[in-house]
Amino acid sequence: MAGPLHGVRVLDLTTMLSGPCAAQTLAEMGADVTKVETLEGDNLRNIGQSRSGGMGPMHLHANRGKRSIALDLKSQAGHEAFLALLKDTDVLICNVRPKAMERLRLGYADVQAINPSLIYVSIVGYGSGGPYSDRPAYDDLIQAAVGIPSLGASQDGGARYAPFAVADRVTGMNAANAALGALYHRLRTGEGQHVEVAMFETMAFMVLSDHMGGRTYEPQHGPAVFERYASIRRPFPTSDGMLSLLLVTDKQWKAFFGLVDQASVLEDERFSTVSGRTLNTTALYRIVAEVVATRTTDWWMQELERVDIPAVPLATIDGLIDDPHLKAVGFFEKVEHPSEGPIRAMKSTGRWSRSQPEIERPAPRLGEHTAELLSEVRPSGR
Repeated sequence: MAGPLHGVRVLDLTTMLSGPCAAQTLAEMGADVTKVETLEGDNLRNIGQSRSGGMGPMHLHANRGKRSIALDLKSQAGHEAFLALLKDTDVLICNVRPKAMERLRLGYADVQAINPSLIYVSIVGYGSGGPYSDRPAYDDLIQAAVGIPSLGASQDGGARYAPFAVADRVTGMNAANAALGALYHRLRTGEGQHVEVAMFETMAFMVLSDHMGGRTYEPQHGPAVFERYASIRRPFPTSDGMLSLLLVTDKQWKAFFGLVDQASVLEDERFSTVSGRTLNTTALYRIVAEVVATRTTDWWMQELERVDIPAVPLATIDGLIDDPHLKAVGFFEKVEHPSEGPIRAMKSTGRWSRSQPEIERPAPRLGEHTAELLSEVRPSGR
């Protein structure tokens, strides 16, 4: 296998999205990732349409590059098989609740004795030691807990979740980064360790980095929420479609209003400075919206490019899949899946000059590699 993590072995004891996304990141970098599933399989397999059952699109995109073994960890045989695999593992990623892992005799204290150099990454809903530690956590719940729906509520009159699993995916990326950092620490010191990555704290940091605002200071110096992001950040209707444009610098603001002979807008003391525009964002963007609606999308794209103002037309999901840039850079590739036939897959992002990651395995069928993996177990370890 190609990639910078060639030779690293990972056990992926996770379900749904946060954990699978973390483990897939490592698989895409060349790690040998084994997805450990129950005999019924990960519920993610059954979300969305499927040609053959248990192979839905979200599973196909979140578990490619992995091998699958199906084990009943509550049985003695399944528990022993898992421990045998663990002896030869560099990283274990789990998003099973810590108390459940302890009941399975698979908590960090249990497995450290078997493999002292193991990197044990626990993805939890809420960090240990707090009053929420035992709460269940799913993407919708975490989005609500950190206020994402309330931030967007003023845009359409009702609170809404982000229309993709942002909490799961961001936490998954954070967990993959944690695993990489722990691997580097082990490379220098030889020490394994337990790393806990909490969804709530991960997303709280993400949200508050933009929206702590005046509460960053003691005493408070202005409101917390950044108004442009929360109340008016949206594409603008044109006379025949929708357009996203971004105005930041004085030069861009002057160029924008100059295009429509309304330079006098910036003579208003509310809008003549960066601080003034920040304090009066809603009023200013109401004017911008009225101006954008007077021209076609094509007119705006041509003129905004001419004066160096960044803008893009609003895409749809189908339009994104057919995007000419993604086609030109080879973002998609047709893959022949053993059970699903031809599918559209996305390549690993990023370009590496030495160790380009490549996905050599499609997402596995449930338990597809059980016999293969058990045959590789070496009782004495490496």
